[in-house]
Amino acid sequence: MIDLSEETVICLSEAPRHLPRRDGRAFSLATVYRWSLKGCRGVRLETLQIGGRRHTSMEALQRFAEQLTSGQKTPEPVIIPIRREREIEAAERELIAHGA
Repeated sequence: MIDLSEETVICLSEAPRHLPRRDGRAFSLATVYRWSLKGCRGVRLETLQIGGRRHTSMEALQRFAEQLTSGQKTPEPVIIPIRREREIEAAERELIAHGA
């Protein structure tokens, strides 16, 4: 996770300028944005939203490259919709009521 107090935060649109070039061409903004949304080989680029703009950090770019190199995958956050969460809680209460 990006720490605003410790890391060098840059706008996502600036990220391609800080990446090494491949075949003499810079990575496109669309590629960097895709890395932040879908990832690459199971690894996602860390970003955060500040106002209306998405940002990353130099350190997050470094971690992204290191994870790709080592083959480590970024764990996907588990997001449970409120409705599903309530259904789970109701089922747990029912199990407790029946002594299970």
